[in-house]
Amino acid sequence: MKVVILCGGMGTRLREETEYRPKPMVKIGDRPILWHIMKIYAAYGHTDFVLCLGYKSEIIKEYFYNYELLNNNFRVHLGQSKIEVFSNHNEQGWTVTLVDTGQNALKGARLKRVEKYIKEDQFMLTYGDSLGDININKLLDFHKSHGRIGTVTGINPTARFGELKITGQQVTSFHEKPVNSTEYMNGGFFVFNKDIFAHLTNDDNCDFEVGPLENIAKAGELMVFKHQGFWACMDNVRDVEYMNRLWNESNVAWKVWKT
Repeated sequence: MKVVILCGGMGTRLREETEYRPKPMVKIGDRPILWHIMKIYAAYGHTDFVLCLGYKSEIIKEYFYNYELLNNNFRVHLGQSKIEVFSNHNEQGWTVTLVDTGQNALKGARLKRVEKYIKEDQFMLTYGDSLGDININKLLDFHKSHGRIGTVTGINPTARFGELKITGQQVTSFHEKPVNSTEYMNGGFFVFNKDIFAHLTNDDNCDFEVGPLENIAKAGELMVFKHQGFWACMDNVRDVEYMNRLWNESNVAWKVWKT
């Protein structure tokens, strides 16, 4: 199943880092947060990725184009145009499709522009700046059990993210970034049927949370997978420092992979 990751935003609230690189390439330890996100999915056997690129897309393209040399030992035969690569990493079998979805497009437009790369009836989607110890296979099982268009992972309350009004396990309304909320919040880690594309357009101004998610929630087509475990978002410098402190202290709840 495809895993779509939104990697195109400018990350203006993290300008100290994103002036030089796209937010998904900001590092936790010695690896970009994008790598950490992909490792979460790979730990559950999902290694077919589609990256929606935009701002400073060339940096992400160069990272994966040079991935084997950057993350393996190798031998150069001078004068022969020959390089021997000695496998030294555990990202075997990953497929990464990199799609430039525009400099100024909102998330809904970015998702619409990768539709042609998604052949299956269902796919997963997440943001390029959030981590959690989400059980991906339980999330998928839940999505398959209810037959609606979409599933969003609901996280513990915080007024920083989109609020989910819930009846049982159905999302009855979706509101982006309310104030003084005590409800579950949008934590990303979505699963969708391809019907979601009918709610999106190629227009740069097609948002994702405002409009499409609100509409499918009103139609009873959005369900919530409630997550009580760890979740964190890289939204500002303090978040970067927090995630790196956890990593350096080996207090890494999101590290669900072994190697």
